[in-house]
Amino acid sequence: MAALNLQKWADRIAFYLYRLLAIFIFLLTWEIAARLKLINPVFLPPFSKVMATLYKLAITGELAKHFTISARRSLTGFSLGMLAGIPVGMIIGWFPKFEYFIDPLIQVFRNLSVLALLPVFMLLFGIGEFSKIALIFWGALWTLLLNTIAGVKNIDGQLIKAARAMATPAPMLFAKVIMPGALPSIVTGIRISATSSVLVLIAAEMLGASKGLGFAIHYYEGQVRIPEMYAMIVVMAMLGLFISYSLIMFEKHVFQWREKIGAGE
Repeated sequence: MAALNLQKWADRIAFYLYRLLAIFIFLLTWEIAARLKLINPVFLPPFSKVMATLYKLAITGELAKHFTISARRSLTGFSLGMLAGIPVGMIIGWFPKFEYFIDPLIQVFRNLSVLALLPVFMLLFGIGEFSKIALIFWGALWTLLLNTIAGVKNIDGQLIKAARAMATPAPMLFAKVIMPGALPSIVTGIRISATSSVLVLIAAEMLGASKGLGFAIHYYEGQVRIPEMYAMIVVMAMLGLFISYSLIMFEKHVFQWREKIGAGE
């Protein structure tokens, strides 16, 4: 039994090491290219130097200051996007006539580039916190809304008919059939929107902020402090990676729970 558990852990470690291999190769190539001056190290310093700079920023508290501000803005805008996008998407997906009426307007708004609307948001809401949160909300809203609509529309009609045949009350129908059926599409929308909200935030902070990861990247680039600039870019990438894989794990956990419930365990 102990040998079996040991083999299981060894297989799991090997699996995760294999998943990280592409990133390791990329970083090693970056380090070697900079060390051998295949690329000008002034503009692309070695990865080891970037990490040393990142450590210094963490020790001085500079990293925490910018990271906390960005995380708060991103989480607030994304949460508001979920609170609006998912319920409205459920309503639109459930009422076909309403979807037929509102869909042209949705398509117009969803095809407007978030970055193209940045000047509009700054004119309407100024350059304070509200404009950045509103921009993140806008960027997250449409993916969540459309994925929720698609999830509701793609629910097996036979399940709904069976529930109605048994005179299932509307709240129970929603809780037991509609929401679970639309959940896979909703979770996919959450994962995509969560990652994109970070990207939208960075762009917004580059143009109108005094704190945050986006501001720091733009500031360090203007001051020709290239290692610091790359250090903040690495933090941004790690944040996006963490959010994406955390939501993937959440998705697997949720659907494993659904399978157990469906099997009557």
